[in-house]
Amino acid sequence: MGTIKLKNIRTFSYHGCLVEEGKIGSDYSVDLEVKTDLRKSCISDDLADTVDYVLLNQIVVEEMAVRSDLLEHVAHRIIVRVFAEAPSVSRIKIGVSKLNPPIGGDVEAVTIEMEEYRT
Repeated sequence: MGTIKLKNIRTFSYHGCLVEEGKIGSDYSVDLEVKTDLRKSCISDDLADTVDYVLLNQIVVEEMAVRSDLLEHVAHRIIVRVFAEAPSVSRIKIGVSKLNPPIGGDVEAVTIEMEEYRT
């Protein structure tokens, strides 16, 4: 087994329960970690034998562009797509952070983390 990590994927998105958040938008950061078998690709040196991190980044960017009230909802959509489009992934861990959230305090970020295993 092995791990592929994409750290600090940055997007400008429109998530949040407040109407203003859907209009103004804010900065987000996503950390994505997937478990997969890297034994074949480390010998073959062939992209077809691994999980393409370009695909993983594309999924995150596309799903972050679809507005959700809750960060949990967008994270779940990313998980579902990764499992559907990368069949060799056995586990996904994701963190979605809203940077400088409008919560009436000096808070750098609010982050939700989820972890799912392929069933």
